[in-house]
Amino acid sequence: MPAQLIDGKTLAAQVKSEAAAACAALRQKGTVPCLAVVLVGEDPASQVYVRGKVNDCAQCGIESREHRLPASTTQAELLALVGMLAQDPAVHGILVQLPLPAHIDEQAVISAIPPEKDVDGFSPLNVGRMQLGQPCCLPCTPAGCLRMIESTGTDIGGKNAVVVGRSNIVGKPMALLLLAKNATVTVCHSKTQDLAGICRRADILVAAVGRQGFITGDMVKPGAVVIDVGINRGADGRLHGDVDFAAAAEKAAYLTPVPGGVGPMTRAMLMGNTVAAAARQSGLSL
Repeated sequence: MPAQLIDGKTLAAQVKSEAAAACAALRQKGTVPCLAVVLVGEDPASQVYVRGKVNDCAQCGIESREHRLPASTTQAELLALVGMLAQDPAVHGILVQLPLPAHIDEQAVISAIPPEKDVDGFSPLNVGRMQLGQPCCLPCTPAGCLRMIESTGTDIGGKNAVVVGRSNIVGKPMALLLLAKNATVTVCHSKTQDLAGICRRADILVAAVGRQGFITGDMVKPGAVVIDVGINRGADGRLHGDVDFAAAAEKAAYLTPVPGGVGPMTRAMLMGNTVAAAARQSGLSL
């Protein structure tokens, strides 16, 4: 029986609806959630992402402020802007679109964002809080993936979960979130031996390596939940995931499409993080 698709667009609409309702409640109490988005340079993909985030804010009732800087912007200039936004009480979330130009130290910029305004969940303090299981803004993509897994009704506790990829943005935090849900987690990477064998034992398989079709059908356990984080532009000009979709669909119980899967959820979770950050900074409950 072909896999059931996990519709990221439908789930994202639900998450944004929840964020919009919470935003409306905060506005009634005098707080207008505000997200400041900083874009450095003219990267086409980044411009698309920023435009999408601004549109999402409008849908949810969140005020958005765009700061577009030339690629020649120095690190000192960018840090000065981040510092100004950090001091602005009307700004509840700061998002610096990555990647940044090569001459700017991304980690230095991320570290300059106050943890309470770090709605991407990338700051060292938020990463530490997540590691310890303390309240914090969770990274949007892993948090969205977790919600997609939970939407299938799968009881994550006790399941074998395999995360292919160990990036700081997706792989590592994804493993931590699954571990917090009592899964038995294996993180695989380029040095992993018998990768295919490990994947075949996964009840939950998350692919986040950035290589088109890297996860083949014979690497998928029958009945598994497969989350494809990859977005790769193929030779045909179309977007493809890290998973061989057609082959995996014959084995998995649940599978995310690309596009229309994880991508919409990432942006939706950002909206939820921004509203939650506004509530915390205003001392209000949702």
